[in-house]
Amino acid sequence: MEELNTNEQQSKNQATINALYKSLTTGDTKIVSGLLATDLEWWFHGPQNCHHMMRMLTGETPPTEFTFEPRSVTTIDHHIVIVEGYEGANVYWVHVWVLKDGLITRFREYFNTWLTVKKLRARPDGCSLGRIGRDNWSTVWRSEPRDLFRRSLPGLMLAI
Repeated sequence: MEELNTNEQQSKNQATINALYKSLTTGDTKIVSGLLATDLEWWFHGPQNCHHMMRMLTGETPPTEFTFEPRSVTTIDHHIVIVEGYEGANVYWVHVWVLKDGLITRFREYFNTWLTVKKLRARPDGCSLGRIGRDNWSTVWRSEPRDLFRRSLPGLMLAI
């Protein structure tokens, strides 16, 4: 039964994120603001002139400034949704959305950056996270920009 609830939650969260991108494309700011927590936590990594999503979310720029067309949408750990997109050879982006009770509470944007997401597992001996070894984390998602395979981009690891 819990498995079904987790799968339902994953589907619901993925649908929320899909609705967000659709609303951004159509410029429906009312729906966008209804999907975001008022105290949204945001983090960005990339060139300073590429804060496209935050400018769109805050209404600073119209949705026509930059078009986010997701190439893949993946839900991990039932409350995290990762969206990946690339527009030609010079633009690659990854968005990591965290949802709680159907509301987007955290957003991480990686622009022209390779991303690897690893999940930390608690050690059975009760050691603190600072002492967890390689055998206690696993890769759950990795960037796959198909048309940028020969391009050199900075890489980051996100631990969840």
